[in-house]
Amino acid sequence: MRSKKIDPSPSNGSGQKTFAIIFDAGDRVVEGLKSFAVEQGLAASHFTAIGAFKDVLLAYFDCDKKEYQKIPVHEQLEVLSLVGDITIKDGTPNIHAHVVLGKRDSSTCGGHLMEAEVRPTLEVILTESPAHLERRFDQAAGLPLISI
Repeated sequence: MRSKKIDPSPSNGSGQKTFAIIFDAGDRVVEGLKSFAVEQGLAASHFTAIGAFKDVLLAYFDCDKKEYQKIPVHEQLEVLSLVGDITIKDGTPNIHAHVVLGKRDSSTCGGHLMEAEVRPTLEVILTESPAHLERRFDQAAGLPLISI
């Protein structure tokens, strides 16, 4: 994984920082984003990405059971859209991302991204906001939700 700050100037006046993060074949996406967030001290960021995965673990949140149903997909997939955010949960960066993936036959699948292995690349554009966002467990939803 490689990264570069791509703001037009060191201080763009908004307090935001923007990074290009390039994942290489074999890199693990969620682990990599979490490590990057720790290294950069990120606490309120959003990101988008395109590229491709070899293996992926998706999840679907079952509201009645208040738990994620895990869905492994073991094939080459195009990342048609990956969107997510980085917030703070229990004092550490938390990655929350959803993805739409294209299969060889042009059908799609998608859901909550639990983990993925890149093949051959993933191009992420990440923007940090100057304010921090924190997740707190919401009993009714059964999920940690952004608290503002």
